[in-house]
Amino acid sequence: MSVAPADSVHYRVEPAEPNAHLFHVTLTIAAPEVPQRLSLPVWIPGSYLVREFSRHLQKLAARQDGKPVAVQQLDKCNWQVDCVPSSPLVLTYEVYAFDNSVRTAWLDSQRGFFNGTSVCLKAHGLEASRHELEIAAGKSPANWEAATGLAPVKVTRRGFGTYAAQDYDELVDCPVELGAFFSREFRAGGVPHRFVLAGAPESFDGERLIADVQKICETQIRFWHEKSRGTGRARPRPPHKSYLFILNAVDEGYGGLEHRNSTALIASRRDLPRLGDSRMTEGYVTLLGLVSHEYFHTWNVKRLRPAEFAHYDYGAENYTQLLWFFEGFTSYYDDLLLRRAGVIDDVTYVKLLNKTINQVMQTPGRDLQSVAQASFDAWVKYYRQDENTANATVSYYTKGALVALCFDLTLRADGRASLDDVMRALWQRCKAGPMSEADFAAVLKELGGRAFTRELAAWVHGTRELPLKELLERQGIAVMEEPSQLQQRLGLRVNEANGAVIVKNALRGGAAEQAGIAAGDEWLGVEVAGSGWRLSKLDDLTLYAGQHRKVIALVARDKRLLRLELNIPQAATTWRLALREAQRAQAWLAATH
Repeated sequence: MSVAPADSVHYRVEPAEPNAHLFHVTLTIAAPEVPQRLSLPVWIPGSYLVREFSRHLQKLAARQDGKPVAVQQLDKCNWQVDCVPSSPLVLTYEVYAFDNSVRTAWLDSQRGFFNGTSVCLKAHGLEASRHELEIAAGKSPANWEAATGLAPVKVTRRGFGTYAAQDYDELVDCPVELGAFFSREFRAGGVPHRFVLAGAPESFDGERLIADVQKICETQIRFWHEKSRGTGRARPRPPHKSYLFILNAVDEGYGGLEHRNSTALIASRRDLPRLGDSRMTEGYVTLLGLVSHEYFHTWNVKRLRPAEFAHYDYGAENYTQLLWFFEGFTSYYDDLLLRRAGVIDDVTYVKLLNKTINQVMQTPGRDLQSVAQASFDAWVKYYRQDENTANATVSYYTKGALVALCFDLTLRADGRASLDDVMRALWQRCKAGPMSEADFAAVLKELGGRAFTRELAAWVHGTRELPLKELLERQGIAVMEEPSQLQQRLGLRVNEANGAVIVKNALRGGAAEQAGIAAGDEWLGVEVAGSGWRLSKLDDLTLYAGQHRKVIALVARDKRLLRLELNIPQAATTWRLALREAQRAQAWLAATH
């Protein structure tokens, strides 16, 4: 293998044809391997699904010394170039970019965005070499700018120019935003942060958003790095030298993807804070929770990470049983740290926790699959959801968050430590790098003063119910039961639009499934005591059924009309949490140590 010079791999990406949604890419390899193998990732770290990014790559060609060089495609995402080592290898290709998500790439006349996993071919044998990304303005509008977490080498005031990465991993872990976007800078932990936002309406209150995001960042930096109380301690600093938030505001959408010193977010414009409106709306809380979640990942998964992710294989699935820790525990802390940052109050936090508990309790799959199994199966179950997902698996996000809650409140009840202490100890023990479940168990034992083998077996690798009620009540949170909504009573989920009731899911063991109602059915009406009634929404059922517990459901399936005998169960219950002893809960809710 040849020894490559420091600046051996250079990409030039140009938003050349926005109306055709095409990026033009030029890849120059100063000292290529012989032969030079190239590949495009099939997935992006943080999103556990094989997405086949190569399906959007076209017109791949290679030249050396100005002459064409043969390119052979080996399989769906690998190519080989028969070149010589004595001169630079230049490859050109196009990437179609029309996925308005955080995972791939997008380009139109209003905005551009891309992840390196979608546009940057990997040069095998040179992955550890210095990589450069040149972002070309091309024919983009004069008010367009570029933003990325990569280190600038030579860039214009608008952000176009050349950036450097120490290796391929860093290159593809720093997404790029292009366009005329809102941009603000602030400092947290003494480190510069930048927030860029595309698609904001005129009502957007940018200063409020930045103030709240800054509070979140400061709180998380203190969480991970502030030492024990005392005088003379140094100001805690995060592991990154700078950080970039990229938010794409759209009509409908929600999601985020973590990166080592940046994050890409997508959210509804309706969730943005508005000028002249100081309310903490449900949508704005959801947006801040997303920001908190992805920023927490800076520590928990981008640095402290599963041992299986020490080195990514971009060409295949990368399996781990630890997503309950890296996603679930992050989901536990995202809302909790909003409370500790002071952007939401105790009551709002308890409502968010209540929602998570009921989501898990209304998922039959929790009785079938553990969070460890769900983590391993993410590639084929969580990221490939269908009408049976709720029956077959459980979310390692939501149940993982409740597992974290149980560990935290158990540790606090024992009086020796908290989950906060465990997270910081893991950061130190694993040197902000790969970890295993054994590391977690060891730190639990060290700080908790006993082995947590039984809890790990039951909560992580088992399917029994979590001891939530007992633990919450010991923290001053009252747990009450109240009648559940009709969908939960019947064991189904529906879509209601234009006077039609369409079944999305029939939950395992529920009355709807027992009656024979299936996903995709249109519930047309109901027969009660010899009379037929048309349903325009599900709640009409209680109107027409009255006190009757047995009715005939009239459904349409594949153009056939079916009469199904349905037993309406007595009112089922759901949980409602209430903060009864606020003082007792403060050590948990408001803690910074």
